[in-house]
Amino acid sequence: MPDPHDPLEPRPRVSLGTWPTPLEPAPRLAAALDLRPEDLWIKRDDLSSLGSGGNKARKLEWTLGAALAAGADTVITIGAPQSNHARLTAAAAARLGLTAILVFPGGPGDSHSGNIALDGLFGARVAWAGDADRAVLSRLAEDIASQLRADGLRPALIPFGGSSATGALGYVESARELLDQAPDFDLAVVALGSGGTMAGLVAELGPSRVLGIHTGAIDEPQRVVADFAGQVSGTAVAADQLHVRLDQVGGGYGEFTEPTADALSLVARTEGIVLDPIYTGRAMAGLIAAVKDGSIRPGQKTVFFHTGGLPGFFGNDNAVRRAEAQLAVYPLPE
Repeated sequence: MPDPHDPLEPRPRVSLGTWPTPLEPAPRLAAALDLRPEDLWIKRDDLSSLGSGGNKARKLEWTLGAALAAGADTVITIGAPQSNHARLTAAAAARLGLTAILVFPGGPGDSHSGNIALDGLFGARVAWAGDADRAVLSRLAEDIASQLRADGLRPALIPFGGSSATGALGYVESARELLDQAPDFDLAVVALGSGGTMAGLVAELGPSRVLGIHTGAIDEPQRVVADFAGQVSGTAVAADQLHVRLDQVGGGYGEFTEPTADALSLVARTEGIVLDPIYTGRAMAGLIAAVKDGSIRPGQKTVFFHTGGLPGFFGNDNAVRRAEAQLAVYPLPE
């Protein structure tokens, strides 16, 4: 019998990923941070399989499940040209036989690699909006949807970052996976982008076991997460209950910060794992800062959520140039 109090029951859903994702130890990274080898683990949601992986696949299982249940034949979403969410929306649409329309700022040719290249490979159509902020992008997406309805199509709007109370259900499920894999964990560390990923974790695990690292993607991140988490759990969540670090935003969402660059290098050189320059890189920089200031201590079992974003690395010129500059030259023997 379905449990009427379970937020995952009964909801329409489609299968898009490979679950559960692995939980892997990170002993060399832990040692580099002066933690015990068994203290640090990585939840590999970058290995979710769809469209080069990432956390958005979990959200799309639920948001697209609802869209298909409503009869949608087209999905429309907004973001930046290097959006991980847009890339996975395009991949999911291809798998499900839907048309994907992505509404981006800028124009053709502004970005040549990374996620935008995969959007094209997956067959998405891009509506270029020029110099537009998020509010303008949302309005244009609504206008496109209205036009498509007038043409007899059935579009569904997917929110920025896939984040909504519905999308957050994917991270209720991810939290349950983690509880099965490591019921004794103390703290989960995750990038706080559009808010849905952290909200799902908080709804299932409670505020005390989740640390979000703000990336600068939204205003009032605590309020947004609290609102989503409360809708999912059916219980009010106060914004001041949440644990959120605000110290990794730097000059803004799109900036490749020095702590992020250092975090990318450290994780790559200790564990052979690549983070992205905007989300997971910032989240790891926040974890490192938390260890340095004593917020995370030896003996705590800490799980870092790797939420993906690898293609975005190749679309960030600063990240690529810095990585290339670290390439050591080995002299040929004379």
